Amino acid sequence: MNVSQQNIDKVSAVIKIEITKADYQEKVDKALRAYRQKANIPGFRRGMVPMGMIQKMFGKSVLAEEFNKLVSESLFNYIRENKLNVLGEPMPVADQPEINFDGQEDFTVSFDVALAPEISVNLSKEDCVDYYNVTVDDTMVEKQCEALANRFGTQEPVEVAGEKDMIRGKFIELDEAGNVKDGGIVVESGIISPNYFKNEDEKSKFAGVKVGQKVIFNPAKSCDNNEVELASMLHIKKEEAANMKSDFEVEVTSILGFKPAEMGQELFDNAFGKDVVKTEEEYKAKVREMIENQMKPESDYKFGLDARKVLENKVGDIQLPDALLKRWLVTTGEKRTAESVEEEYPKMVPDLKWQLIKEQIVKDFNIKVEDADILDMARKVTRAQFAQYGMMNVPEDLLDKYATDMLKDKKMVSNIAERATEEKIIATIKGAVTLNEIAVSADEFYKMFETK
Repeated sequence: MNVSQQNIDKVSAVIKIEITKADYQEKVDKALRAYRQKANIPGFRRGMVPMGMIQKMFGKSVLAEEFNKLVSESLFNYIRENKLNVLGEPMPVADQPEINFDGQEDFTVSFDVALAPEISVNLSKEDCVDYYNVTVDDTMVEKQCEALANRFGTQEPVEVAGEKDMIRGKFIELDEAGNVKDGGIVVESGIISPNYFKNEDEKSKFAGVKVGQKVIFNPAKSCDNNEVELASMLHIKKEEAANMKSDFEVEVTSILGFKPAEMGQELFDNAFGKDVVKTEEEYKAKVREMIENQMKPESDYKFGLDARKVLENKVGDIQLPDALLKRWLVTTGEKRTAESVEEEYPKMVPDLKWQLIKEQIVKDFNIKVEDADILDMARKVTRAQFAQYGMMNVPEDLLDKYATDMLKDKKMVSNIAERATEEKIIATIKGAVTLNEIAVSADEFYKMFETK
């Protein structure tokens, strides 16, 4: 067997595989003997079917199967051994002679191969990239302190309803005349939060209401006829809620008022862990540090966008095997056509070129993502998920458990590994270039994304 490569240009080649009978015959014979041992043909004991009959019945299909295996193995072994950086996948050369397994013994098959172009990045301190440090001002700290106070606040019985309070009462359905409806719905202990009503008129009916007062409102209007919300509010089935338009009288039996957490050790412990901070000054310093840590990934993200522009300009135009890539996209996309690919391809090219630049950086700096890096990234993702629900001080052993469980999903492992690689690439670029550090306010920082 002979495998050879003919370069068409710098980014495309043809790999030719020449196979003779000696390359596959032994494997074919072995496969046919295995068929003979298993064949269950009427009139013959198992394993005693004449080989000529086996050859006649299965010879062509076995030859095709072994031939395809041999071609595939030879092709990808050649690519691996010669360290070819292939874009997409090899494709059979168009219009080559059809394989004839009936009379042919020696075969030649050729594949078009799209090759990644050779590029040079050469990161150095001569490359300058903007890096935006977001200034955490006192207003941001105060807003975060307020958010934490609300997050760890409590609900206590009050006599008069405030804006965010929860109201409990007896709900009674009324008829069109405003009287109690015979056989109507009665909810002995219903709960509503007017602050979440979608209708301002219905919300205003409960402003300043007191325990013992009665209020007439329309539940359907309050939730904009959302059947799920209405069914939950009135303790009825979703199907019944679809036709529910009645007014209800609510006799307020109790009001739970929301009280933000007071500045003190209990709030400090809830926000940052027991005895981590002990004074208001330390608490606000910790809040400032928390905001700075939250902003760092955002600054890194912006840096990544800016670094991409700098490096793309530095590398310049990158030659791609456009025709082969378009053909591959059509071949591998079930719903793609030559016309749709022609339209979509220009939008794909920038991301492909940036991917090639990143791959070159990985190669130049020998960047590797180990199991420990993947676990660390999974822990970061887990910590961020907990933080969304206000859980800032998740124990390390619990983080490890959730991160480990996350990595049992193969798709998630791939996603996490990709994020870990991306993080290392950005860190590498950051360390290799000169940072033009710029201090900006949060408003200025986010306006940069709005203009885009």
